[in-house]
Amino acid sequence: MHPRHAVRTTRMLLCFCALFAFPLLLSASSPILVDDYSQGLSRWKEKSFKGNTLYQVVQTDRGPAIQARSRGAASGLYREMEFDPAQHPVLSWSWKISGVLEKGDARTKQGDDYAARVYVVFPSVLFWRTKALNYIWANKLEKGAVVKNAYTSNAMMIAVQSGNENAGRWVQEKRNLVEDYRRAFGEDPPGAGAVAVMTDTDDTGESATAWYGRILLLPRGS
Repeated sequence: MHPRHAVRTTRMLLCFCALFAFPLLLSASSPILVDDYSQGLSRWKEKSFKGNTLYQVVQTDRGPAIQARSRGAASGLYREMEFDPAQHPVLSWSWKISGVLEKGDARTKQGDDYAARVYVVFPSVLFWRTKALNYIWANKLEKGAVVKNAYTSNAMMIAVQSGNENAGRWVQEKRNLVEDYRRAFGEDPPGAGAVAVMTDTDDTGESATAWYGRILLLPRGS
């Protein structure tokens, strides 16, 4: 494997978390809309690690959504936004995939590709302590499993979906960021700095298509 792949995920975290200077001044009791894509992808930035996954907003039976198509490529979309997980602990989103990656395996570097994943990034002034929760649509990893990323222990992979059982259909998800962070890292989360989506296939060399629906951050008690 090329040496640059050995630090790919670490670089991804650092790039996603370089600057988060615009806190969201919203009521703690109000949901935060990450995006409903009514303005296209204007709120998002893209970072390429190997080639480019094609991201575009398309109309679906669920309304506007991000469609991601990747063929042996790895790039992600991220939205810089500060929020307090203690006040908005619930991440809500919908997603759909055409199918999992045959060679995908979250436990190995060669299989560190995902038809769909949603990140929440927790930046630190000490950049090497930046951490991330990765909600993945896994292949071989059992649903509900939590494992360290094959490249870095600062990124934890949580298998929200696994396999092809729900492929081809929209699935609505809700995750408690505080509970997941405690489970993954053994402590309460710091402030969050970004939400990201990524469909990548560079390690396996396969192809994948996914759709990401509206993403929300919900207040306590949701």
